[in-house]
Amino acid sequence: MSSSPPTAASSTAGSGLAAAITAFLLWGVFPLYLKPLAPVPAVEIMAHRIVWCCLLVFTWLAVRGELGAVRAALADPVSRLRLAASALMISLNWLIYVWAVTNEHVVDASLGYFINPLLSVVLGVVVLHERLNRAQMVAVGFAAAGVLYLTVVAGRPPWIALVLAASFGMYGLLRKVVAVEAVPGLATETLLLLPFAAAFLGWLEMHGTGALGRTGPTIDALLLGSGLVTALPLALFAYGARRIPLSTVGIVQYIGPTLQFLIGVLVFREPFTATRAVGFVLIWTALGIYAADGLWRRRR
Repeated sequence: MSSSPPTAASSTAGSGLAAAITAFLLWGVFPLYLKPLAPVPAVEIMAHRIVWCCLLVFTWLAVRGELGAVRAALADPVSRLRLAASALMISLNWLIYVWAVTNEHVVDASLGYFINPLLSVVLGVVVLHERLNRAQMVAVGFAAAGVLYLTVVAGRPPWIALVLAASFGMYGLLRKVVAVEAVPGLATETLLLLPFAAAFLGWLEMHGTGALGRTGPTIDALLLGSGLVTALPLALFAYGARRIPLSTVGIVQYIGPTLQFLIGVLVFREPFTATRAVGFVLIWTALGIYAADGLWRRRR
């Protein structure tokens, strides 16, 4: 009994799923890339990411003949303003994440990306006036309890996680209201940030304190490659997200923070006590409820 050949739709969905999983795998192992850059200040690493990512994505768009999308975004005042705001949010996110990884806070960073989907739900309610269903309210409650617990046991809020989640949540919200595809949008954002990043790197060079060319070939290669490791996962994600159901995206997105968490605990040996684990379990419970609700509603 022969099986029927795969349809074009199933083949497209398969390639989309592979692309999305690859994107989240790359984001998940990103701490392994950043850790050797610990001798370089986080703001300098961020500046290099902006410069090399901008050059890379503009080259990619020029080869594909898609620079018109960037021109259109910049020509519209509303889109330009929103992309400027999203550029600020993603640069803040990059800065805090790089600082966290290079200062032994990978577990805290992973918590931020575990929280992010639920914070995005809250932002949707507050800003877009969306309505929560019962399961989402329970999930948000568990997440809030987890954050509150971690705040009490540590004596301070988990600021790294909260800033990462809030900045990325705001970034997603802003990009949701701008009709620009992922790669042209990233090109526009990095272009808006480029003058500041280039000026900062130029200032470092004038004072002879820049890392590039002064700290060895390994760090030089990692700084120059930072544009590729920034743009490639995003391009893969953009390709995959257009070809697979949103519910599938909602599940595979946890690959990234899960890998980051495991790398932080098992590879970098960051402390993770039983007391702290209670807060994480509350947040993981919230994510389980949120993901299960999304799957159930998609299958109805």
